[in-house]
Amino acid sequence: MLRIGICDDIQDARFSLRCALERALERRKTKAAFFEFSTGERLIRWMENHTGELDLVFLDMEMGDLDGIETAQTLRAADDGLQLVFVTGYSDRVFDGYSVGALGYLMKPPKPEQLDDILTRAAVALFKDTDKTFICRHGDVTYRILTKNILYFVSDRRQVTCVTLRRSYTFYGKLDQVEKAVGTGFVRIHQRYLVRAAAVEHISNNEVHLGDTVLPVSRSCQQNAMLALTRATLEG
Repeated sequence: MLRIGICDDIQDARFSLRCALERALERRKTKAAFFEFSTGERLIRWMENHTGELDLVFLDMEMGDLDGIETAQTLRAADDGLQLVFVTGYSDRVFDGYSVGALGYLMKPPKPEQLDDILTRAAVALFKDTDKTFICRHGDVTYRILTKNILYFVSDRRQVTCVTLRRSYTFYGKLDQVEKAVGTGFVRIHQRYLVRAAAVEHISNNEVHLGDTVLPVSRSCQQNAMLALTRATLEG
């Protein structure tokens, strides 16, 4: 399912774009969940607690105090894997969005073929980043987390928590399964802990430091963990 955000300070414009997107997605037989925001400020506040919960955001360039470009800059800093598309009624602004790595732009009202093109490119971009992304699910919510933003995973019985600099994501699973999914960039240092090697700042005989966080290294994992972390530090 594609998670799509629409941010526009005009309700009719949000409704119109959503209807057009629903028709385009129906042609593609793709399901989607929509999230609507009337200002850039509201979208940013929502994203503070929901980073990784949107795949694609359509931003109106001409909004009140915080316009589409300023909103996009904040969104990009929080989630650089988020696909952004600008919507504008003024052709002289169409190139402004490329400074924040926008997927593209649409002139109001968007034509069906333009929406199809944007959705195709969004799908390609999201698929291309699959090997750089860890995806997990809790209840009805699916999280898309860039692996480079992950600090470590910690397990507690049947639950695993993925810790990043900005927030934590808890889901049901086993750390062994997570270890297989994330690949060689992560090192098991304990029965309960799996760390991203490149995030480790300092290592000692029985603990690793990730910024202000200190995690224990178990005796059973010590030799393999220290070799792997030392190698990653030297390669980095």
